[in-house]
Amino acid sequence: MEINKEVKSTVHHLIERCKDGAKGYKTASEDIQDKDLKDLFKKYAVQRDSMITELQDQLFKMGGSDDESSSIEGTAHRAWIDLKSALTSRDRVRVLEECERGEDYAVKAYEEALQKSLPGELKSIVEQQYDDVKSAHDHIRTLRDSAKEN
Repeated sequence: MEINKEVKSTVHHLIERCKDGAKGYKTASEDIQDKDLKDLFKKYAVQRDSMITELQDQLFKMGGSDDESSSIEGTAHRAWIDLKSALTSRDRVRVLEECERGEDYAVKAYEEALQKSLPGELKSIVEQQYDDVKSAHDHIRTLRDSAKEN
């Protein structure tokens, strides 16, 4: 099956956002002291790796491929880089704010993807992944709000 350029570009963009998230959460899980966040960030890093695999599989089925090198997009990557400085400050609120900011880019990418005409199985996968990303975003925001109150 031939994959059109817009669909291929959309899937590549989602893969990049997932790579940013996986890398950000992996870094956060290694550097954060709070056990609850360490476990949560590990979970989200694994989740994003799984999402990358699903999307790469869809590209492959449509005759495309994903190069393994990450062509990191400036803004989204900066959000995860800022996470590194938040981690060194050991400020729970700041770490959660940076994670939420990174998630904002992922949510936006999925919302944009869902506006496009995606073929059947890919559309279902993107919808499910969007739900997962939105859920992670909202959970991080709730944790951030709770941390601000304490």
